[in-house]
Amino acid sequence: MVQTLLPTTLVGSYPQPDWLIDRGVLSKQTPPRTRAQELWRIDPQWLEQAQDDATLIAIRDQERAGVDTVTDGEIRRVSYSSRFATALEGVDLDNPGVTKSRGGVTINVPRIVGKIRRRHAVEVRDVKFLRANTDRAIKITVPGPFTMSQQVQNDHYKDVEEMALDYAVAVNEEIKDLFAAGADVVQIDEPYMQARPDQARQYGLKALNRALEGASGTTAVHICFGYALTIKQKAPVYDYLAELEESSADQISVETAQSKLDCSTLAALSKTIVLGVIDMSDPQVETPDTVAARIRRALPYVPAERLVIAPDCGMKYLSREVAYGKLRAMVDGAAIVRRELTG
Repeated sequence: MVQTLLPTTLVGSYPQPDWLIDRGVLSKQTPPRTRAQELWRIDPQWLEQAQDDATLIAIRDQERAGVDTVTDGEIRRVSYSSRFATALEGVDLDNPGVTKSRGGVTINVPRIVGKIRRRHAVEVRDVKFLRANTDRAIKITVPGPFTMSQQVQNDHYKDVEEMALDYAVAVNEEIKDLFAAGADVVQIDEPYMQARPDQARQYGLKALNRALEGASGTTAVHICFGYALTIKQKAPVYDYLAELEESSADQISVETAQSKLDCSTLAALSKTIVLGVIDMSDPQVETPDTVAARIRRALPYVPAERLVIAPDCGMKYLSREVAYGKLRAMVDGAAIVRRELTG
């Protein structure tokens, strides 16, 4: 792992090329929860090769920008959760169900017709490819058990908690394989903990800790208000955040840029904070000074030694030009504050 003050990373995703996926269609709908294979522009027999090439672009852009811990850009995913969620046993993919998105829109989702089990490793090849193509620290993301339990139609389990705990077992098996394959950081994405805090307080932490049980490397949990593409107004406080102090995750990833988060709320956490300082709702590239100011807002409440600098959320809906510019500004802004702290 990179040992530096205010290290930088992505939350997960980076823009996919237009030649790989239909970004126009993708940006006009709620992120798909089913496989949505029709969005890929490449013939299935060449799709894996094309995804590998696009992943290399994402890796090289992060390296050129100076990012310390790189991801695969989630290039092989239609959405952050669907690739893993639809690979599990117990899911009827031919007859999807429906549910409400966090924005209240009715969407197609996996329909649960049997016990959730992991058939096989889903992202191990992704980690091995990433490890083989960079000498930097690497991070991979997986959808969280609580969030996946909110993104389905349940036609099997007696209650959602039981289903979430089975998701947790599947995620736990995946996490152990991802670390064994070379991941330095594994991040669990749990945006629905913020969207549905009452349910999260009932069993979300129990499911999250089960998913993290026995993890052999650095673990993070990302909790956000949703993609800036669909969530235009974000509150300055989280409805579910302090509860994560009781999680076994090493890092908590939060948004502060678009929401102008009241950073005093971060004082409730003794964990490393992955501090979101890049606004995904603004197509203008921040200046390094703007980024530095956003980092400084957190310093009265979280010591610099416990901060990792990142975008607010995934960058997939930005253009590549804007995303790369924002990464450069993030790295340069972190360097400004680092110089201030170290002289």
